[in-house]
Amino acid sequence: MEIQKAEFVISNTDYKKCPEANMPEYAFIGRSNVGKSSLINMLANHSKLAKVSGQPGKTQLINHFIIDNKWYLVDLPGYGYAKVSKKMRTKWQAFIQDYLLMRTNLYCVFVLLDSRLEPQKIDMEFLEWLGTHGIPLALAFTKADKLSKTALAKNIAVYKKELLKNWEQLPQYFITSAETKLGKEELLGYIHQINTENPWVAK
Repeated sequence: MEIQKAEFVISNTDYKKCPEANMPEYAFIGRSNVGKSSLINMLANHSKLAKVSGQPGKTQLINHFIIDNKWYLVDLPGYGYAKVSKKMRTKWQAFIQDYLLMRTNLYCVFVLLDSRLEPQKIDMEFLEWLGTHGIPLALAFTKADKLSKTALAKNIAVYKKELLKNWEQLPQYFITSAETKLGKEELLGYIHQINTENPWVAK
């Protein structure tokens, strides 16, 4: 699967103001500076679709993009370490949770994890929250090009061990690199598979 057309639709902080829930939706979220914008741009074949910044917390809204007029890609604000006020972080948490819980056409949340790091408490807690609420999810390990194959395999194994402490089975996961386009075909193929097997029916 290759994305032919990706267009910005709308940004907001209220799930009720999101586009009409008339096609499948896939959200991307992760800790601040995990490489989310770079990954989204790589997937979409668009270098400036999502704003890339070295400054954590740059994404502050729910950003909708329509892909090939068939599904929505949603860029959600990052969590953790963002240099914003506690009040703003609380606001982000509230509208992100509302979106994740209430968006009826949300087919999957891709949680991005930095493959260079050991499992982070904030990531594990967020994954647990998604699981508790029955929200479909998949993992995308980012920045894989920064590690040797041996180091990468070791870090992924640590994540698997940590996840299996609380999960009966591992979520679907992808190893990615925005630099080398590693994982692009697999991740987009997964979305295509879900869309094919679960055609959108208005709820």
